[in-house]
Amino acid sequence: MQFNFTKYSKIYYIISGILIVGAIVSLSMFGLKFGIEFVGGSNMEVSFQNARPSNEAIQNAIKGFDLGGVTVQPTGASGAILQFKGVDEATHQQILAMLNNLAPVTEKSFQYIGPSIGQELRNKTEVAIALALLAITLYIAFAFRKVSRPVNSWKYGVASLVALFHDVLIPIGVFSILGKLYNVEITIPIVAALLTILGFSVHDTIVIFDRIRENILRRGMGQFEETVNLSLSQTLGRSISTVLTVEFVLLSLYFFGGETLKYFALALIIGITSGAYSSIFIASPVLVSWYKRAAKKEAKK
Repeated sequence: MQFNFTKYSKIYYIISGILIVGAIVSLSMFGLKFGIEFVGGSNMEVSFQNARPSNEAIQNAIKGFDLGGVTVQPTGASGAILQFKGVDEATHQQILAMLNNLAPVTEKSFQYIGPSIGQELRNKTEVAIALALLAITLYIAFAFRKVSRPVNSWKYGVASLVALFHDVLIPIGVFSILGKLYNVEITIPIVAALLTILGFSVHDTIVIFDRIRENILRRGMGQFEETVNLSLSQTLGRSISTVLTVEFVLLSLYFFGGETLKYFALALIIGITSGAYSSIFIASPVLVSWYKRAAKKEAKK
């Protein structure tokens, strides 16, 4: 059964436009709350021998050390990760002693990251994402170089870049809101999730584009919009089954994987859902819109 996906392209663009504008507004208003990996600070992981005290009790026990904003993240049944501004070894031991007075505790790890290292890591993360986007775009343009008509091969790369921008910006916007409301931070696992989203999304887009290429070679270059709709219909079942299989695993991680994996899984859930949508309703319709615009210009000559 063949569906006319591109018939409602304007609706898809409006939905995506609203989401993207919302993400941009959120980022401009709230920004992102970066973890200590990017801004510098101390990270202490402890395990309480008995019941873990409440987050408020832990924060009150060490508030006299002028640690700035202290974040307490429960882990497991009795553990916690404390994040605060950088301290020297003497202060570190005093904090540990104060926690021990609150409840018997064992320190599992302590890590200090200087501000310069954090800024360097942040810069490298931005470069890594930019290079990944550029490399993906160039690869797709190269892979489709033999299909230069009726749509130029480089437009496949740009269409995939539009979809990737859509897929990354939406989860970043969500985490901007979560950072404002719940102090959720951008950490290394979340950056890894964003890079994973890029790979997963472009994989789904390439599968659809590859089917379009096959159908063009088989059916000829006429009726490009019909060829795109046919290709989307042929790959729809595969796209849905792949996404649902991954989402079931991610939902399990989100609900049962503990605090450490919770927001990593959430980023992937949002990004992969967005990626499945953009591969079907953004990337391919963009190609058709480009084709129609070029056809109109050609008709006016």
